[in-house]
Amino acid sequence: MDIDKIRKLFNDSQIRWSAHSLMRMQERDISRDDVKKCIFEGEIIEDYPEDYPYPSCLVFGHNEKNKVLHVVVGTDDTVVYVITAYYPNTDKFEKDLKTRKE
Repeated sequence: MDIDKIRKLFNDSQIRWSAHSLMRMQERDISRDDVKKCIFEGEIIEDYPEDYPYPSCLVFGHNEKNKVLHVVVGTDDTVVYVITAYYPNTDKFEKDLKTRKE
């Protein structure tokens, strides 16, 4: 996936927030602004080209308070779908919070 395409769709307000993502974001105290900051300043750390119904990826970035944030998004090239957002931990990721543990 191409982070620049994702950013353009965000910039053009071509965003769909899944009910799941909004529920999880509320539970985790993550705002839409946090997600947008992560997308605009972050980097793709995992690509899921075979995801259904659209290819998706994991974006590493930071929230408004500079805490590490992960956002999963998919796109059909006309709309970006926010699938989930969470604060990563070292249970599943290495200390850099970018590298998934084996």
